Amino acid sequence: MSDLPNCPQCDSAYAYEDGNLLICPECGHEWEKDAAPSDSGDERIIHDAHGNALQDGDTITVIKDLKVKGTASVIKVGTKVKNIRLVEGDHDIDCKIDGIGAMKLKSEFVKKS
Repeated sequence: MSDLPNCPQCDSAYAYEDGNLLICPECGHEWEKDAAPSDSGDERIIHDAHGNALQDGDTITVIKDLKVKGTASVIKVGTKVKNIRLVEGDHDIDCKIDGIGAMKLKSEFVKKS
């Protein structure tokens, strides 16, 4: 996997090097390879199923029955989850669900409460 950062404009993972520049083939944005990272920290904004931006510590509600892999358990529609933590990856929400325990959820199956 490439160690190159995602495009700061469109968040594309397909940036490539051209000399001292990084170029995004999707939006055409160019930036210097040695440019200092921005002060904002995490530039990735994670949205729920309705397009609302999520933040660490938010309370969310599950909008679809979700089977828990490897068990017979199901997270039911309407389950409220408090104090979420946003992480990198396909499953971008880390949380603890009462009665089930620590879980990783996809933001597309939740809404902000």
